[in-house]
Amino acid sequence: MQIQQLYDDFALLDDWEDKYRYLIELGRGLEPLPDAERNADNKVSGCTSQVWLWTRVEDGTAPRLRFVGDSDAHIVKGLVAVVLTLFDGKTATEIAGIDPEAAFRRLDLAAHLSQQRSNGLRSMVARIKADARKVLAAGTEA
Repeated sequence: MQIQQLYDDFALLDDWEDKYRYLIELGRGLEPLPDAERNADNKVSGCTSQVWLWTRVEDGTAPRLRFVGDSDAHIVKGLVAVVLTLFDGKTATEIAGIDPEAAFRRLDLAAHLSQQRSNGLRSMVARIKADARKVLAAGTEA
């Protein structure tokens, strides 16, 4: 899914109960996280719910970062799907240039998420941005 499709889908839904249901559906559609990747290294700190984020770097002159994520909470799993829609398959340079807060504002997430869920969302983004910085620091991206 592309971010524009997510914006369009959210715009079609009239109330937040429907949007929450849609978030849950997005979470159900995530690629399964292998059990071996549910470990301390992949656990995202700062999230009230348990969230795991597995980062893979695809080889190439401008390697792309691939993410698989999961959560033990339905809505949070949907938020993982939103974050992955923004970042999955992008290069480290592209990830560095993404403004997730603008996307979250456009989806009106801040106004409808608890403070803990908002903090968890920021923690996921911070983790992805840190992984992208590691790729850039390693000099594996042109």
